[in-house]
Amino acid sequence: MKNTGNLKTLKASLTASITLPILLAGTAVFAEEPSIDIEAESSLLIDFETGQILHEQNAEAYRGIASMTKMMVEYILFEEIEAGNISWDTEVNISDYAYAISQDYALSNVPLQLNGTYTVKELYEALAIYSANGATIALAEKMEGSESAFVDRMRSLVEEWGVDEYELYNTTGLNNSYLNGNHYPGSEADAENAMSAKNIAKVAKNLIKDYPQVLETSNIPTKTFREGTSDAILMMNWNWMLEGLSHERMDVDGLKTGTTEYAGATFTGTAESEGHRLISVVMGAGDGMTDRGLRFDETAKLFDHGFEEWTYKTLIEGDVVLQNVHPLAVKNGVAENTSLKTVESLSYYVPVSDQDEKASYTFQPNEELLNQDGEIEAPVAEGDILGELILDNQDDVEYLEGESDRIVQVAAADSVERAGFFTVFSNLVKDFFSKLGDRF
Repeated sequence: MKNTGNLKTLKASLTASITLPILLAGTAVFAEEPSIDIEAESSLLIDFETGQILHEQNAEAYRGIASMTKMMVEYILFEEIEAGNISWDTEVNISDYAYAISQDYALSNVPLQLNGTYTVKELYEALAIYSANGATIALAEKMEGSESAFVDRMRSLVEEWGVDEYELYNTTGLNNSYLNGNHYPGSEADAENAMSAKNIAKVAKNLIKDYPQVLETSNIPTKTFREGTSDAILMMNWNWMLEGLSHERMDVDGLKTGTTEYAGATFTGTAESEGHRLISVVMGAGDGMTDRGLRFDETAKLFDHGFEEWTYKTLIEGDVVLQNVHPLAVKNGVAENTSLKTVESLSYYVPVSDQDEKASYTFQPNEELLNQDGEIEAPVAEGDILGELILDNQDDVEYLEGESDRIVQVAAADSVERAGFFTVFSNLVKDFFSKLGDRF
């Protein structure tokens, strides 16, 4: 007969003893999560560092992404530069296709000369500041030989990020009907790029995480393209939330707008305040032709909501000995137990209204390390992972990647050497007679 009573008692004791004075309470993590209504078809607000969702409205609905597509072009461009395959000074020749698109002034464009030569930096700035479509195509052709080959790379990239539902047919986000027959193989004549707000947020999050220098360009309100040449044109950033523009907000430094008849007015924004960055997505905020400013009004509401209604709190400090948890018993050691400490910290955004509330955590020991009496065998080294702290009732905490079981690993706070031969032998004898007694 296996003696499991002591182990059950140990676990119950550990669970009961770990109620800590943290910050949340109730049967859910947030007693009353702040809410906001956004005038758009879809909207989303996330914490950049963790991906925690602070607001979502139809965020999984499939919608046109228009020129927000160009964030994927930016990412791959930075990849190519990082790999040394091209540089900012690399010269790019303009194809018939890129030239023709650049001459369509019904679209966002800078004028390109047929067979002209431009640097990667010039074309990138035109893409990032002015959403120039011809410049985008020229860059894609330079990197992969053709736009369709570049689209294949975009598709592979987003799949690596866990984006499993998308439509990607070109690098610009334009409807195929504008591309003079230069369509992705097999795509319809009116096909257009589409994703959900959650998936386009993954694109933005990865872009900023891996290549934060993108914000140095996305933050430029106005710049003259090829100043002093016949190609010169003033580029005013389509992100009107930048300094000096109509919807100026000083904490906003990116990221990418998009407008088509299918998508409506869209915007992936980002702002930083007091060291914390948020990413917003607004899709279908008006038709994009008569309501171009609405997406920025709604984005401002999202950032106000995030920075004013939520506060970022460290719920568990890292490298802290747990005072309210019983030390873990050690068998055959020179000491009878080892204290426990956190290996890392755990932080969340919590509603401002809940920041003084409390929550409970449960310590869950690693059962594979414990014997039937709930003891760990010596030797034990300081820092050995012995279990984890789990936040109780955390189902209301949602993340962009879907994870909901944020945990903190717990380690031994003390080293415990193995006891001498006679102590170990004595314990073996005791165990033998204990098990023998259980059989009768």
